[in-house]
Amino acid sequence: MLVFPNAKLNLGLYITGQRPDGFRNLESVFVPLPWCDALEVLPASEPAETTLTLTGIPIPGDPSTNLCHRAYELLRVDFNLPPVRQYLHKVVPIGAGLGGGSADAAFALRALNDLYELNLSVEILVGYARQLGSDCAFFIANKPVFAYEKGDVFEEVSLNLTGTGCKVVYPGLHISTAEAYSRVTPRPPRHDLREALRQPLETWRETISNDFEDALTPFYPVLGEIKEQLYAAGATYVSLSGSGSAVYGLFPGLELPPKLALPAAYLVWDGRL
Repeated sequence: MLVFPNAKLNLGLYITGQRPDGFRNLESVFVPLPWCDALEVLPASEPAETTLTLTGIPIPGDPSTNLCHRAYELLRVDFNLPPVRQYLHKVVPIGAGLGGGSADAAFALRALNDLYELNLSVEILVGYARQLGSDCAFFIANKPVFAYEKGDVFEEVSLNLTGTGCKVVYPGLHISTAEAYSRVTPRPPRHDLREALRQPLETWRETISNDFEDALTPFYPVLGEIKEQLYAAGATYVSLSGSGSAVYGLFPGLELPPKLALPAAYLVWDGRL
């Protein structure tokens, strides 16, 4: 079973309040980004032992704590799954605000569901995904949604960016989620996000923002520098994704976004949504 977990972008991100459980309430629109890892899930051969092999971008920590392994453990306990071998080739950068780890976990759930014909519904898979992380649930249905509460409750949105040129720039800067949230003061959104997204993309620059971007750019000026470069290259809308540090630009109508003069160490994805 070979699957390709894709990343996501945040169109707007507002931190709206503190929750009793210690998390923050937020509002954002999530859209799939076709920058993908590769994950293969196979039944383990004799001697039967569950393994996770990691290649590509190094992933810190013990593989036993990896979200793909944790996804397997959730289903193993409930459905008595046999041992498996998982191979994850990491391409989407870590700590970029693109949801790469969450996607890997959700796609592991989906792959195991298909491999062992568990016939779990989307709703049940979403329930398992929520146990692994707030972003994970999005990648089960993997379509544009308005996300709120912890970012794991969704409403459908009428939004079609299919064919829009996109450039994502990751400067290799790791900003911890804890630090990012510590720098944001919750407040009501300055604009109704769903209404703003119904307007022409040319208006988004004035009405749609990311609270993390405003809070983090003074401490990490490179975020603002990338944003300026993308606008100078002709992007219609530019934003930080998630809590960063990836910055993306949307270029409607272009075959591919133009190249930028960026350091070789930066990771860049070019394509169409």
